[in-house]
Amino acid sequence: MNPGGEAWTHTTVLLHEAVEALVHAPDGVYVDGTFGRGGHARAVLERLSPRGRLVAFDKDPQAIHLGESLADPRLRLVHASFAGMRQVLEQLGITQLQGVLLDLGVSSPQLDDPTRGFSFRFDAPLDMRMDTTRGETAADFLARADERQLTQVIRDYGEERFAVQVAKALVARRQGGGAIRSTGELAEVVAGAVKTREPGQNPATRTFQALRIHVNAELEELEQGLSAALELLAPSGRLVVISFHSLEDRIVKSFIARESRDEPDRRAPFAPPRPSRLRALGRIRAGAAEVAANPRARSAVMRVAERTAVPYGEREPAQGRALPPRSRSGGRSAQGGSLGGAKR
Repeated sequence: MNPGGEAWTHTTVLLHEAVEALVHAPDGVYVDGTFGRGGHARAVLERLSPRGRLVAFDKDPQAIHLGESLADPRLRLVHASFAGMRQVLEQLGITQLQGVLLDLGVSSPQLDDPTRGFSFRFDAPLDMRMDTTRGETAADFLARADERQLTQVIRDYGEERFAVQVAKALVARRQGGGAIRSTGELAEVVAGAVKTREPGQNPATRTFQALRIHVNAELEELEQGLSAALELLAPSGRLVVISFHSLEDRIVKSFIARESRDEPDRRAPFAPPRPSRLRALGRIRAGAAEVAANPRARSAVMRVAERTAVPYGEREPAQGRALPPRSRSGGRSAQGGSLGGAKR
């Protein structure tokens, strides 16, 4: 909340395109994996019949609290990560879904609220947790991580070419001047280590992104959520994912491509290939008008896929990761085509 008591505003990206792609059976059961401020959820509910249902997840307790004002018997709010949707839905007696929507990344209210510690625009406690009720803060991680761990996280999750220099500077600061506890302190140290940067980009941008992704295990949870969606979607069910940076989109693109191929069984080379479980429907970017009204939509990429009728058990769960192998130790457990009928 801002000092005046009003909720921080959030403009939902690709609102109409996402809901148009997602909802194809008004009586069905759908999942909104990132409720946020409820923009997508409200639009989904408008398209559902009285018998339809929507289960909305969010790790942020503030989002869940604000969402409780949305009184609709068809909506169930869950304070949890979408990575655990399989277990939550099982407890609710839901075994199949007609659609799953994942709107990834950090929300505008999280970025704009100084107390959350996501942005270098404000000097605030260095938290960065989406779920403020549990887990390690970014400050806690910086206080304990060695140079190798810091380099790995900043390089792999921030794609920062000066990762080694930033890690050395962070360790030197900790050893010589005490732990980094605020966003301003972190931005200052990083600025001294990053010698060049793209025009218009703050030197700390990539490091802040890397720490946020690591603290919230965002990429690991994305992989878990995609796997759960594949298992839960009914035939013709839709998977709609909106990504905001290349690491997310790379995972989504690879997952959909892998599950959209008929895959030969290497153990039986002459047998018919195992049929695909997804059908890729396309990729959509925000149009010029939306980007002009909401600059944060510029980097958004929406990918859509449809579940085939192939039972989940007819193919082995996909193996391997879309990330480089070095990324694995840094985490924790936890573009082509067009879509017919959707706006660009």
